[in-house]
Amino acid sequence: MTTHIVALGGSLLRPEEAEQRSQWFGQLRQLAVHLEGNGRKLGIVVGGGLPAREGITLARASTSDSYRLDTVGIAATRLNATILQQSLLDIGCNVCPIIPNSTEEATDLLDAHNFVIMGGTTPGHTTDAVAVALARDCGAPHCIIATNVSHVHDSDPRTDSSAKAIEELTLNQLAEITGTEPLEPGESAAVDPVAVKWAIEASMRLAVLDGRDLSILEDAIEGRPFVGTLIKVE
Repeated sequence: MTTHIVALGGSLLRPEEAEQRSQWFGQLRQLAVHLEGNGRKLGIVVGGGLPAREGITLARASTSDSYRLDTVGIAATRLNATILQQSLLDIGCNVCPIIPNSTEEATDLLDAHNFVIMGGTTPGHTTDAVAVALARDCGAPHCIIATNVSHVHDSDPRTDSSAKAIEELTLNQLAEITGTEPLEPGESAAVDPVAVKWAIEASMRLAVLDGRDLSILEDAIEGRPFVGTLIKVE
C-alpha cells in the first residue's frame, strides 16, 4: 500500500476567509473519503499559517530568541493539525487520534491508520522540512508541498511582477533559487530551504502545487499530470 506525504501550508486553512475555508474543508473531507476508499495512506504535515504569525508577533514583544519564537510557531502547527484531525475523525475516517511529536512516531502510526496528521517537531525545522523527513522515514516515493502559490517561480512573485512560473527543475536548481540556510521565525518561502537541503540528501522528488484547489492535489497523489512544479533528483 503506497504512502503519500503532503506538506499542507497553514495558509490553506484561511481563518480570515470563512466562506472559502468552509468549502475547502468540505472538499478535503471528500478527498479523504476517496483516498481511504482506494486504500491510500496519507501523512499530512500542517503549517502554522496565520495563528503562527500572530503568535510569533505577540511573543516578539517579550523575547527575540529564535528558539522560543519557533516553539510558539510549532504550537500553532499542532493546533492546525488538530483541527484537520478532528474534521476527518468527525466523518469516520481512519485517522490517528494523536498528533505525533516526531517523524519516527508518525511512521509507526501510519502502519495502523490511513491518515496521520502532525505539525512541527523541532525549532529550526519548518513543516516543509518535517514532511520531507517523514517521506524519507516511511519510504514514500515523493513529497508533495501544497501551498498558496501555483508553482515555484524564478523570483518571488509577491515582490516581482515579472516572476516566471517553472514547470520542472532539479533539486540543485531549486537550491539555487531558495538557498539552503534556515528561514527566520515567521518567514515563508515557496519551498523551505532546509527542506530542499534534506530532499537533496535523501534524493527525494518534490512537487509544489496550489493546495487551494484540492483537485490538483488529488492529481499529484494519484500520479496524474498536475498543474504545478515537478522537482526531480537530476
